[in-house]
Amino acid sequence: MQTLHVKTKRRTQLLDITNEVARVVHSSGVKTGICFLYVPHTTGGILINEHADPDVASDAEGTFDRLVPVNPNYKHSEGNTDSHVKTILTGVSQFIFIENGKLLCRIRWPSGPPSLSIFNSAIPKHLDSPIVLKFL
Repeated sequence: MQTLHVKTKRRTQLLDITNEVARVVHSSGVKTGICFLYVPHTTGGILINEHADPDVASDAEGTFDRLVPVNPNYKHSEGNTDSHVKTILTGVSQFIFIENGKLLCRIRWPSGPPSLSIFNSAIPKHLDSPIVLKFL
């Protein structure tokens, strides 16, 4: 098992981590298999999204904030209920196929290659969270 550490800068942020994961896959020597990614933090998730147009991530972040706003009326005393709910919506794990030593999420689509994104919605306004990678 290997671990990446990722740091975000905003409370709600999609951060492209495709290149970092691809480097770990390359250095592992795995040619064919599955890369399982898991974020063990309760206010951070991982998803696959397109990053050819950065407005997609910006729109997604805004949508998350509109759907689940920061609200002092939540009962959770830490003030980050919105962060937990956003993580529930995104999920905390992904399986990515590896073929010829490369992530298959990098296949070119008409709008650009899909990318892995770490999703953060944490208090304080940044997340320094591990991403656990296991090769199967």
